Amino acid sequence: MIRLSLDEIAEAVGGRLHRADGSESVTAAVEFDSRKITPGGLFVAVPGEHVDGHQFAEQAVADGAVAVLAAREVNAPAVIVPRVEAADRSRVMALSGDTDGAGAAVLVAMARLARSLVDRLEGLTVVGVTGSSGKTSTKDLIAQLLDPLGSTVAPPGSFNNEIGHPWTVLRADENTAHLVLELSARGKGHIAELCRSAPPRIGAVLNVGSAHLGEFGSREAVAEAKGELVEALPAAESGGVAVLNADDPAVSAMASRTAARVVRFGQHPHAEVRAEDVEVDEQARPRFTLVTPEGSAEVRLPLHGEHHVSNALAAAAVARELGASPAEMARNLEGVRQLSGKRMEVTETPEGVTVVNDAYNANPESVRAALKALASMTRDSPGRGWAVLGPVGELGEEGPTAHDEIGRLAVRLNIDRLVVVGEQARAMHQGASLEGSWGEESILVPDVEAAVELLRSELRPDDVVLVKASNAAALWRVADELTAGRNPSRGGGTA
Repeated sequence: MIRLSLDEIAEAVGGRLHRADGSESVTAAVEFDSRKITPGGLFVAVPGEHVDGHQFAEQAVADGAVAVLAAREVNAPAVIVPRVEAADRSRVMALSGDTDGAGAAVLVAMARLARSLVDRLEGLTVVGVTGSSGKTSTKDLIAQLLDPLGSTVAPPGSFNNEIGHPWTVLRADENTAHLVLELSARGKGHIAELCRSAPPRIGAVLNVGSAHLGEFGSREAVAEAKGELVEALPAAESGGVAVLNADDPAVSAMASRTAARVVRFGQHPHAEVRAEDVEVDEQARPRFTLVTPEGSAEVRLPLHGEHHVSNALAAAAVARELGASPAEMARNLEGVRQLSGKRMEVTETPEGVTVVNDAYNANPESVRAALKALASMTRDSPGRGWAVLGPVGELGEEGPTAHDEIGRLAVRLNIDRLVVVGEQARAMHQGASLEGSWGEESILVPDVEAAVELLRSELRPDDVVLVKASNAAALWRVADELTAGRNPSRGGGTA
């Protein structure tokens, strides 16, 4: 973060000084976890459901923080942020347990501070990424393609909400050329709110799927929310660029909602950045010809799953806008790593079993992509393919149908064994059992421990095990048990 005095911070957030004269300068990172404070930093006292950051204000300053960004007076130098009106509070994805509005006040102040920083950094290009699935993996790809073009800041993992967004922005400084931000939404207006704290010049929309249907109600409502990103972009004459998936009609239609110049990616013949001659190898790693108006290049992705072709194209389209040539894009794509964990992490156990840990999160589209990758990895293998799947959450009334369809797809893809974990996912097991001639190939187990016990008793060398479910199921514990002590060779995720 650039050097800011407490006077400047107070002015940016509309706050007042407490136990400080305003001349003190913040020269290090802004943190909401007091354990991560470094000398010269700013501690953000966020109230939560279980822990109130205000309780750690004095200790944070003792550990080197210059001051605290707080909603109430604390026993330490601080900038006290103003309360927010109910209307403003509703625009923030309020923290669970925030009953008095203090959390919303701190988050609004943090966003205002982030906006102040962005406004100070001349030459900074902000890139926003959203979509129902693949956001984190694509954000990681974009960051890796942009870093050779100039210093790039991006969030770790899926740090894409009302805390992670401004926290990431506040990592930028005078040397930062690119700020890559992942934008999530659980309701209308959330993406628009995030865009206000760091207005993007380039915005990429990956897809519109079933994620959070239980909260949005329909895919049309999901598309409406995702499209807030392209609506926030500057006009074409001011450098705004909307990067849209030509293979997804709901995304392609967002061209009518933006004044920015539109660039499309995908396998559609009219996409400016497209893939031709797509193939996957025995490890489900894609190779394709990257085609752009400036020329073409061959690409071999080191990531597992054909779905990564679309992610790579989105990243390439962004990199192209910032000056990368087709050869540079191809070379950098071939050197990418999956930076965020539990996303198609491929590990081989000493017994010769391959475990694919894609259990960070899930939605119906990402589960289908992962199952297709598993099918590719076992198509010519002497081993069997095991899909260990748990519940896919936040689908509302679509839940039972979606789970049933996933189970049936596993059968159609000739997955050898399906292990469904938990009663919430029972419809997966029922769908698989009713599809085709499946009998004992699908089994419903009550919990992670039962799944691990079953797998340990039945796995053989050359088998491939896919583990995937929504985050709340914590199904990565199955993968952890099977691969204890082994280091994954990270591929790339689906959600």
